[in-house]
Amino acid sequence: MTKSIYTAALALVLLTLAACNSPSAATPPATASAIPPPPQSGMTAAASATLPAVGDLSTAYPSSGDSAVFIPLMPGGQAATAEPPTLTAEPPPVAAEPTEEPPPPPTAAPIATPYVSYIPDYAPRPELGPSKLGIHVARPNSPAIMEFVRAAQPAVVKGVDDLGFLAEVKAASPQTVIIGRLSVDPQDYGGEPEAAAAALVARQLPQLLQHPYVDYWEGWNEPDPNLDRMDWYARFEAERVRQLAQHGLRAAVGGFSTGVPELNEFPLFLPAIEAAKAHNGILTLHEYAAPDLTFLYGDPLPGYPTYPDRGPLLFRYRWFYRDILEPRGLVIPLVISEAGIDGILGNRPGPDGLGWQDFQEFWVAQGWGPDGQTAFLNQLQWVDNEARQDEYVIGYTLFTAGGGRAWDTYELDRFLPQLATYVTSQR
Repeated sequence: MTKSIYTAALALVLLTLAACNSPSAATPPATASAIPPPPQSGMTAAASATLPAVGDLSTAYPSSGDSAVFIPLMPGGQAATAEPPTLTAEPPPVAAEPTEEPPPPPTAAPIATPYVSYIPDYAPRPELGPSKLGIHVARPNSPAIMEFVRAAQPAVVKGVDDLGFLAEVKAASPQTVIIGRLSVDPQDYGGEPEAAAAALVARQLPQLLQHPYVDYWEGWNEPDPNLDRMDWYARFEAERVRQLAQHGLRAAVGGFSTGVPELNEFPLFLPAIEAAKAHNGILTLHEYAAPDLTFLYGDPLPGYPTYPDRGPLLFRYRWFYRDILEPRGLVIPLVISEAGIDGILGNRPGPDGLGWQDFQEFWVAQGWGPDGQTAFLNQLQWVDNEARQDEYVIGYTLFTAGGGRAWDTYELDRFLPQLATYVTSQR
């Protein structure tokens, strides 16, 4: 009996020890609510396993793995919105695949080259004969105009609309060639050109006959007919020549603006040149440049060779005469019936400005002369030296004297005494 009790006690002790080493039966089974949420988009399973049980926000932090993305849990077990902007790590940048030819490195914007005047030899050359510089007169409203005429005895003078003063010009300087023009508005290419020319002459004739001291009459001012209307304009001018000749008057044909016409357009104008030659007429053109008179001198016309003594602005006439008129035996006298500085030209260097007065400081800085008037005169002496080498050139009429407020910075009034001194020196 005593051994049985001992044996039973021993068995009870063993059972008690075994119970202590086994899992507690009181531990409740896991429920779905206690299971961590599945890995979120962009998370690894290991990172997801580090998330605490729902409701334990005090330990919500990412694992120490470098690839972990921290997505905090909101109360109630809801995951925060995907990729919060302040907490979501940006994915590493994807390297662009190399191209066969890597793009060139950026270059700095080119630095504009300052304009530097081409200053040719402008020394007066009286051996070339009398000066060919004259004046254009917009309004005869200054005593300086006739003072210039009497002193200089210029090669040419042009008047527009107010023409009575030209009688005094011819009396004071009989050898001066006088050009007259009456304004035409509108300059319309409509209708038959011959009829249009006859109508214009008939309308102007009473005024033309009042000024017998005018040597040549211009028609339109600065037309630009282009290829499509040059034939019309040539017929118009040819008929105007013939109509004037019937009344003992001579025509100046053309009147083209600076840079007009193009060389391939000029052959279409030959009927007017032929009529002018037959009736002792002349050709008139306009030539301006800026910021100085040599701008683009020596440059070619588009598509043509380069010549050192021609340009698309000044001495443009040499293209017409040497390439077209001389080979055809159609050389007629020429007057550049407006000339000088005109800053309205587009795509040019230099300072803002319009007439010659606006560019005086610029010319002095460029080295044209010690003061603005001398700098302007030096440019004109160069023009005169060149023009006197072409026998068919009668002269240049510089724009303008008596311009008034409309042409304030072009006004020659205060420059005329210095111009007269030069012209007189070349006799």
